[in-house]
Amino acid sequence: MRRRPGLLLAFVLVAGSGCGLQSGSPMVDDVQPGSVGKGEPLKGAHLTVTSKEFTEQLILGAIMGIAFQAAGADVLDRTGIQGSIGAREAVKSGDADGMYEYTGTAWITYLGNSKPIPDPEKQWRAVRDADLKNGLTWLPPSKLNNTYALAMNQANFRKYGTKTLSDVAALSKKGPGAVTLCVESEFANRADGLPGVEKAYGMSVPAKNVTQMDTGIVYTQVKKGSCTFGEVFTTDGRIRSMNLVAMKDDKKFFPNYNAAPEINTKALKKWPAIAGVLAPVTRKLNNTVAQTLNAKVDVEGEDPHQVALDWMKREGLVK
Repeated sequence: MRRRPGLLLAFVLVAGSGCGLQSGSPMVDDVQPGSVGKGEPLKGAHLTVTSKEFTEQLILGAIMGIAFQAAGADVLDRTGIQGSIGAREAVKSGDADGMYEYTGTAWITYLGNSKPIPDPEKQWRAVRDADLKNGLTWLPPSKLNNTYALAMNQANFRKYGTKTLSDVAALSKKGPGAVTLCVESEFANRADGLPGVEKAYGMSVPAKNVTQMDTGIVYTQVKKGSCTFGEVFTTDGRIRSMNLVAMKDDKKFFPNYNAAPEINTKALKKWPAIAGVLAPVTRKLNNTVAQTLNAKVDVEGEDPHQVALDWMKREGLVK
């Protein structure tokens, strides 16, 4: 549910009930400027941050809000909106001032394009240019790319030695029974999921070798070796905690989902310092950081906001 289309109903329910868009609580972290927020350029600003409801988004929303606080702003926390569309609409309408959003989500789900742009920088520029008319300004992206991958456990990696999706395709032809897949039902049926992967890489996995299940179960089944490969998200903390090996998408089939600040244009014009406050934070975000922080929540059970705060202090972004 993190960035896929078909979530309009969720937004209608959220907007119609007033839940999510109207609720919120002040962020009251006792933070001072570190490498971020020197001179408190946002002093006097009242800013609202938002996010979607899954772990990574909750962490990113907290990171944005903490950065704003360090720069002197009063911040209202409206993170955790259900579904992809609700959070974006909050920023678009001005109910919120900013969030971290994914370039691929905007390009395909919100802006209605069918084909991703393989180069991540060009993908971001295309999204930035297209969304200006919607009252949204995209600031420079991070290297954090939360896209799809197929992953396997260490035992199967030692057995088969596959490192790329081209290797998986070759294995499927050499030994069809060796390639068994655990995937979500949506991934199994969407053109930009398994059917598209098979077409792009020239492989055909028999239906009997594909098991559909919920996201969380995929990781545990791959770890146990119940299936050779499982559909995963590249920034999920369970990849590291379970010591899984993700296959490289060497033909760049999957879209780039780089996280970048999506800011309400009117808010940015009123408080242009927002861009400078977020720039050093965004530059530090990558897949390794995301996997580590996500694991602290999903594996170790820590609070997303506290995880964000601890990381920002550890990195010297805030004090």
